[in-house]
Amino acid sequence: MTVQTFDATNYSPLRVTPDAAAHFRQQLEKNHASAIRLSMKQSGCTGYKYIIEEVQSGENTDVDIVLENGVKILVDAKYLDALRGTVIDLRKQGVNLNLIMENPNVKDACGCGESVNFEEKM
Repeated sequence: MTVQTFDATNYSPLRVTPDAAAHFRQQLEKNHASAIRLSMKQSGCTGYKYIIEEVQSGENTDVDIVLENGVKILVDAKYLDALRGTVIDLRKQGVNLNLIMENPNVKDACGCGESVNFEEKM
């Protein structure tokens, strides 16, 4: 029997594109915050809504991710499985810039984009 080790130094449960990372850095500087916190809450017609907020500190159970540009992302551990694999991007849609969450775990979404649902209940 052999023992394998897992090096978590380059592992991240989610990916943030360079455009989104730059946007987060600007927001943190503008609002004098130290980190971006990513969580979810029950909302809408399909189940859950993403919550992205600038914070000074996270909860004790948050998972810390530091992006290449130094931005600290705190992921609510309660929703880590639902958020795993998510790509956060900043895209221009018409005249607006929007953060887009591409989450491979979403099983259903409402038509207006307000909420998403997952196969398992959280």
